[in-house]
Amino acid sequence: MAEKKRSRRAFDAAFKLQVVRTIREQGVSISQVCRDMNLVESAVRCWVEQYDEESAGRPGVGKPLTPEQQRIRQLESENRQLKSDNDLLKKASAFFARELK
Repeated sequence: MAEKKRSRRAFDAAFKLQVVRTIREQGVSISQVCRDMNLVESAVRCWVEQYDEESAGRPGVGKPLTPEQQRIRQLESENRQLKSDNDLLKKASAFFARELK
């Protein structure tokens, strides 16, 4: 008999945040939440760790869970892109300034 392979499920940040808040704010154990919601304990532990990091003002290592950290990551990404665009414009400006001489 072939063993049925379990497919990987994806959860959005709002769902993960709801699960973590159930654990942190209602005092339900990780094991209990995993049994009740058919979740993998290692994944939930990662979500809790990410939430704890974000709550402490650090970015953590995974995808952001809280809206604040999501916005910070978005702004950091935009900032990197703008700096890159600015550097390119500076180089182009210097190039054309040399060509005009």
